[in-house]
Amino acid sequence: MVEELAQADDAVAACVDAATWALTEHDLIAALDAAHRLEQRLAAVKLALIRELDGRGTATAQGASSTAVWLRERLRLTIPAARRLVDLATALDTGNPGVRQALADGQISLDQARVIASTVNTVQTTAGPEAADKAVGVLTDWAGQFDPTHLRTLGTRILDHVAPDLADAAARAALEADARRATRDRHLTLSEQTDGRLRLTGILDTETAGLFRAAIDPLSTPSGADDSRSAGQRRHDALADICRLALRTSELPEHGGDPAQIVVTATYDELTRQLGTGTLDTGLHLTPETVRRLACDATILPAVLSSTGQPLDVGRQRRLISGPVRRALVLRDRGCAFPGCDRPPRWCHAHHIHHWADGGTTNLDNSVLLCGHHHRHLHHSDWTVRLAGDGHPEFVPPAWLDPEQLPRRNHYHRRT
Repeated sequence: MVEELAQADDAVAACVDAATWALTEHDLIAALDAAHRLEQRLAAVKLALIRELDGRGTATAQGASSTAVWLRERLRLTIPAARRLVDLATALDTGNPGVRQALADGQISLDQARVIASTVNTVQTTAGPEAADKAVGVLTDWAGQFDPTHLRTLGTRILDHVAPDLADAAARAALEADARRATRDRHLTLSEQTDGRLRLTGILDTETAGLFRAAIDPLSTPSGADDSRSAGQRRHDALADICRLALRTSELPEHGGDPAQIVVTATYDELTRQLGTGTLDTGLHLTPETVRRLACDATILPAVLSSTGQPLDVGRQRRLISGPVRRALVLRDRGCAFPGCDRPPRWCHAHHIHHWADGGTTNLDNSVLLCGHHHRHLHHSDWTVRLAGDGHPEFVPPAWLDPEQLPRRNHYHRRT
């Protein structure tokens, strides 16, 4: 086999630098079909090799805890991807041989094989080997027309075609199998980048996916005509809003003896002069603008540090815009006060019109409700906010947007 695979490798290598531009459209499509069919056949070979290695215990013999872990190191795969290969190799080896043959013949893709193997296994458990053989044929034919997602949907009713009398029982079994698979594959990975950002990857089970969408979708819509954020940026900011709301509930479990919180260290002089950076308790740095924005709606714990950074005196926490002041602010603004925004109060921060770091007071006359997006926007743009003569906030646009700089109000929450 090694010699044959080496020859195949040479043949494929010869195609890599082929002049595809010289091919006719008909030949291009034919070549694509051939490459795809070859890819599926090689996948069948790869799975057979993985199954044999797994059966021999090669991974544990070489010091790995499992075949999936060994594949991660050997082939540089993620653990979930390696585990899926091991599971599929086992399913093709121990399940209906027709699925393995369809993959080897290039009739189905690897993802389709995974769907078909799972479905056929359910059929065999429910209706026996004869119905399973029929299911392989039907599903393989469908694979020529439908992608894996659609194929899985069709597969939930496969017994309508191969054993109608058992269709309802099979549908329940398929759903239960999907639920077990979702429970097994669920994960969330946080990968810290060198600049302090986090990369999120993972798979949510069906219930959690529903909860996540229910929470994030309403917050991911554009906040107004001037919202230039991409869809991905809006989802990012929506997740940040959800985290802030959760932290404000005071219902999260304690962490290290303290309520869940973020801690920013900055010198008072540098904060008031808008110089220097703030430092998170993780050691990462924040810009002065970010520190000042966080100070708008945070709990401040004053501390006196020596020249070497040692704490000499730590004061009592002073809540900023909270309690009765925030309740009065909600009654007045009824939501984000920025023109055109429909965010409700629970998604809003309390912003100091005259910044707290600049000596601004904590009272209703120096406060305005802003959603996370418009809070950031106000801190990083030339917009300004003030209270009009009737005590309600109005926003003055920058001159480049409106040369006359006519004040604007939010009429969404209060239409009169």
